[in-house]
Amino acid sequence: MNPDLDAIAAGGFGISVGHATDAAGATGCTIIRGTSGPLRASGFAFGRATGTREYALLEPWASNDRIDAILLTGGSAYGLDAAAGVMRWMEERGRGYAIAGGVVPIVPAAVVFDLAPLGSFTARPTADMAYAACDSATTNGWAEGSVGVGTGCTVGKLLGPARCMKGGFGVGVAGSGTPSGQLACALTAVNAVGSVRGVNNEIIAGARGDDGVLVDGNILALRGSAPGRPAENTTISVVALNRAFSKTDLHRIARSASAAHARRMGPSGTSYDGDIVFAVCPLDAAPGELLPAEVAATVALEQAIISAVRWAKGRDGIPGLAD
Repeated sequence: MNPDLDAIAAGGFGISVGHATDAAGATGCTIIRGTSGPLRASGFAFGRATGTREYALLEPWASNDRIDAILLTGGSAYGLDAAAGVMRWMEERGRGYAIAGGVVPIVPAAVVFDLAPLGSFTARPTADMAYAACDSATTNGWAEGSVGVGTGCTVGKLLGPARCMKGGFGVGVAGSGTPSGQLACALTAVNAVGSVRGVNNEIIAGARGDDGVLVDGNILALRGSAPGRPAENTTISVVALNRAFSKTDLHRIARSASAAHARRMGPSGTSYDGDIVFAVCPLDAAPGELLPAEVAATVALEQAIISAVRWAKGRDGIPGLAD
């Protein structure tokens, strides 16, 4: 278990996280929902191959100012259908944007491409899986690695699927030393085309050369050494703050945190990626300070990216660091 998770229970993020896993199909989904009510949210999409639902509502100029949950799901575009399960769970509990006659839950979603090389192309997260993830969501003790949306994730695909390694779902926490007590918690599904670097900037997961040694993905891309078109990829992340911010500031925090993708993965945010960072905060917390929040969110997301591969288990001939 990631020792950073000890800081989450008392963090005051206002979020609960739940996984649903189809191990045989190598896919799954993960829900980040408000524990007892809605959250404020924004985001930053910087990959050019995104798969999303309700993302436009998160733009800082959009009128909507609250969400009920975020769905991170496998199954590529097929996985977006799973959001119906989150909406059903919310509606049954009267949670959502209130209108005459009922509520409309606001559930942005983003997908990773995990239809290959693991599992089955026809295995996709379902509405029932997302409902179960909502129902089982907890405020701490979240599983990492090959679970939920991280089940079918892989990294280092520039030399083809036979040379890649296992990706997964990871969590990181940062900012506990700030005078205001601000914290950032990051959650990510790492399904990168490139390599992943550790805390000392060494490559810890990625494409494997003929001799089994890990290869720098940026160098492969620069040299044009990757055979053909890179496989489909995407790293999708959520950063949660324990202080209140405006929607515009949350957009700024998400943009800042995207630097973690570039620092820990290479290449990242390419035309073959659907990379997105969401940012959420409680509606009723004390006001936060922007600069410490931007830094904490970036550091937490760097930790989460490392944890995602550190706890990933290999399968079907593709190795993982947790083996």
